[in-house]
Amino acid sequence: MCGIVGYVGPKSTQEVILGGLRRLEYRGYDSAGISVISGGQLATRKKAGKLDNLVADIKAHPIADSRIGIGHTRWATHGAPTDQNAHPHLGGQSSKLALIHNGIIENFSELKQELLDAGTSFASETDSEVAAHLIAKEYEASKDLVSAFGKVVNRLHGAFTILVIHEDFPDLILAARKNAPLVIGIGDGENFLGSDVAAFVEHTKRAISVGQDEIVILRPSGVEIQGFDGHKVDSKEFTIDWDASQASKGGWPSFMAKEIADQPQAVADTLMGRINSEGMVTLPEIDGLDAKQLMAIDRIIVVACGTASYAG
Repeated sequence: MCGIVGYVGPKSTQEVILGGLRRLEYRGYDSAGISVISGGQLATRKKAGKLDNLVADIKAHPIADSRIGIGHTRWATHGAPTDQNAHPHLGGQSSKLALIHNGIIENFSELKQELLDAGTSFASETDSEVAAHLIAKEYEASKDLVSAFGKVVNRLHGAFTILVIHEDFPDLILAARKNAPLVIGIGDGENFLGSDVAAFVEHTKRAISVGQDEIVILRPSGVEIQGFDGHKVDSKEFTIDWDASQASKGGWPSFMAKEIADQPQAVADTLMGRINSEGMVTLPEIDGLDAKQLMAIDRIIVVACGTASYAG
């Protein structure tokens, strides 16, 4: 369950995003990264391991202050927990586009092959980088980033929240949600995106929940939401009635109470990307095995501890 933060506004972007990622640490992760547009250029830092590793890397290789950026904490799905597989991922030969992604892109193999056939080079093993290159490719053809973004997210199967920034648009974040959580934080001359309100509750109590199959166009001046079909969507704002210390508990008095209430969503997250449109279980990691090889499997090893071990 990845953590996602986006910010556009007058504050120090690095401070806002790193603070948001810190408040999302409870979700669990194995790597972290950040991309900002600084001085008209995209700057990215990402490291495997704890958020402190990323903070240390930024201190060692400073980024000039900026007013827009995206940040991510990753649980590995496609690809090992390495610096290269950490988000954000860069798209296009010019690497002017940065993307972060929560979820699983079920049809990434065929999309990646399409890009490989066109001569695209990949820097990671992830499904997420495929989306970054596809959006960059569509943008190069159309010079319309919103249209390119919408065209690509309509091609993706599975479950995802995606955020994108591009050097050519230093005050714009694009986001899309399909079967994965995303919330907008509304500020005064600034706006936020997060996996949940813990990412930005320190800065604003005003929020909008992004609906299924919706695209967000986020600027400091305002927010526009449209469906994957391009039609404008009317949104309803709500007020967050708990503080930053309570936000990671989702308003519950304890983590135990929150985890009990989260069980239905936990089941849905577990199945995310594992059920296809026909309702059949799909396990792309073993697609290369034939029936004889599958029948030869005589044991399954579960590596876990605590309640995860019980579930295993």
